[in-house]
Amino acid sequence: MGELLAKNKEIVVPGQIIAKGMDFLPSHGTYRMNEDVIVNILGILNVEGKVLKTTQISGRYLPKKGDTIIGKVEDILMSGWRFDINAPYSAVLPLKDASFDFIAKGEDLTKYFRLEDYAVGKITNVTSQNLVDITVKGPGLRRLRGGRIIKVNPHKVPRIIGKKGSMISMIKKATDCKIIIGQNGLVWLEGEPEMETITMQAIKKIEKEAHISGLTERVQKFLEEKLGKPVELATENNRQNNNHDYKGEQNE
Repeated sequence: MGELLAKNKEIVVPGQIIAKGMDFLPSHGTYRMNEDVIVNILGILNVEGKVLKTTQISGRYLPKKGDTIIGKVEDILMSGWRFDINAPYSAVLPLKDASFDFIAKGEDLTKYFRLEDYAVGKITNVTSQNLVDITVKGPGLRRLRGGRIIKVNPHKVPRIIGKKGSMISMIKKATDCKIIIGQNGLVWLEGEPEMETITMQAIKKIEKEAHISGLTERVQKFLEEKLGKPVELATENNRQNNNHDYKGEQNE
């Protein structure tokens, strides 16, 4: 009789034995050695009947309670909304966390969020089964209207924000764009179309060159060349003034 040694949706690592016996069948990211099914990529285990496969998570966002994220509505449920949060699993926004108004059962939920809508929210809970709950009730949390969304590597988010928000404040002040950064690697920005493009290019430059020293000065020079005017490095004052327009503050 076969034995499953790991749970569905569990994070598994290369070399880990996830099942014993011939009942289970290896698929993507797993292989058989004698009686064992073994993992060969870092990922999330998917148990589909007797078939075992892993979804790779290298470079992907793993949800943590308290994180500020940007998500897109992918399904409307009886009890709320399901969001794609750029992670191996989705998140649910329950009715009670969608609005300060009372939302009655059976009400038309598209009044609040429609399919494909984006929102900035906060993760309130992540269970051991990787069920993720979010809220949009709180300072700066809301449905996002207009603007554009870009994706970045979640691990580069701290560099894009900069120490105490220095990098993102410099870009905001230079381009006059509103910017919200989710810790899940989604960035919302809104401004004049040309300024949105320059902001996007600056963010992508940070993502690409995050490992090279002198990054702030290079981004400053890049902005000056694009804008044709001097660009100030962020000071404590304008960092505080800009603070409400981005989320996910992290320092390296």
